[in-house]
Amino acid sequence: MGRMDRRDIEALRARASCAVGLEQAGFAIDLKESTRRAVKYRRGAEIIIVTHEGRGWFDPLSDRKGDVFALVGWLQPGHFQATLAAVSALAGMAPAQPAWGPRRSRRREADIFERWSARPVLRPGSAAHDYLTRVRAIPRHQLQLAIDARLIRQGPSASAWFAHQDDAGTIRGWEERGPAWRGFSSGGAKSLFRFGNPAAVRLCVAEAAIDALSLSALEQSRADTLYVSTAGGWSPATEAAVILLAGHLDLLVAATDRNSQGEAYADRLRQISTGQDCGFQRLRPNASDWNEELQQRRDREEG
Repeated sequence: MGRMDRRDIEALRARASCAVGLEQAGFAIDLKESTRRAVKYRRGAEIIIVTHEGRGWFDPLSDRKGDVFALVGWLQPGHFQATLAAVSALAGMAPAQPAWGPRRSRRREADIFERWSARPVLRPGSAAHDYLTRVRAIPRHQLQLAIDARLIRQGPSASAWFAHQDDAGTIRGWEERGPAWRGFSSGGAKSLFRFGNPAAVRLCVAEAAIDALSLSALEQSRADTLYVSTAGGWSPATEAAVILLAGHLDLLVAATDRNSQGEAYADRLRQISTGQDCGFQRLRPNASDWNEELQQRRDREEG
């Protein structure tokens, strides 16, 4: 490829889409966790968010970000001329992402609230309550605190629904956990499951609502702490909520799982704590996650 001046490179940058580069590299859209302005792409455990109508991108689990040249340079490491040629091949190509339909956010929010409200509050004696206390080992008094806070509803097939709320307390979606089911509300949006003191100076971030409740039980519900769950994901809304909370904290605790994904989430939380000028701690379970550790403690006490 011949030498290009700065104007040619800027024109190429405007015509080449990060989304097309990701699609050609084997990434696929996670439509449920995407918005018009932030489209999430996944390839295995890798996550990339495309912004600015395809002109920008960032990795929510690291510091990687930039324009299409930075993306291609990361996907296909090499010298600049090779990157230039690869970006040129993308120019003018449209991504295969589905067209966004008419905005229906208010309708969707109403639907989420109606579906949540239609389910009964978790009650002792129900199959879901039995699953959480007997199988998952969550102490009854601990579960009652979450019930009193209206955070858990009964789903179908002995499943429990754990509310994800935004900063105003609006239900945005829910985690679904049961003996034979694990998922997130269809049409809902991940934000944070929040349990504990909303004015806390210590924030413990876990990957699942059951883990957040389990850590709270292990710590005997510390009064200075808000226990939250990201539902095993890292949506733009989740990150924004954590950043907002971190601005008022003394300590941000990465209480994620004891595995590579947990470490990746912990690194992102460490970066947030640095940006928000609050303390940071990595708290690892002795088992693979906090609920497994809670179950092991129960077995020791009963044995």
